[in-house]
Amino acid sequence: MTSNTGLPRPRPLRELKDVHDYLDDVRLRPGIYVRGRSLLHLQSILYGYSVACEIHGVPVVNDFGHCGPFSEWLWPRLGMEYSSALGWAVEIERASEAAGVEPLDMFFGLLDEFRAARATTANHTAR
Repeated sequence: MTSNTGLPRPRPLRELKDVHDYLDDVRLRPGIYVRGRSLLHLQSILYGYSVACEIHGVPVVNDFGHCGPFSEWLWPRLGMEYSSALGWAVEIERASEAAGVEPLDMFFGLLDEFRAARATTANHTAR
């Protein structure tokens, strides 16, 4: 689906399969979804998603929980020897400030790397 400007448009929520589909839409128009382009706000949204799924008995893999797969993958990627009690959003914001990069841009770059790493692991496991 594209707009008059030729840019892809976010899909209606009913068309999304999982949290990764949602994040793909957030990437298209972050200002619509994430107040102030803050990773802490995005982290809160993802936490709320997992809580809603649990309350309604919807099975969900929460990649973005405090000690979830994304966090465990992230710490060594950011050169951290130990996990952070502050969470992935704070640590990415710190790293992005040091690198002079927008936090959401760094998050989406890291998300792409995380997905690629998981796909590679899944391919090796399937063999």
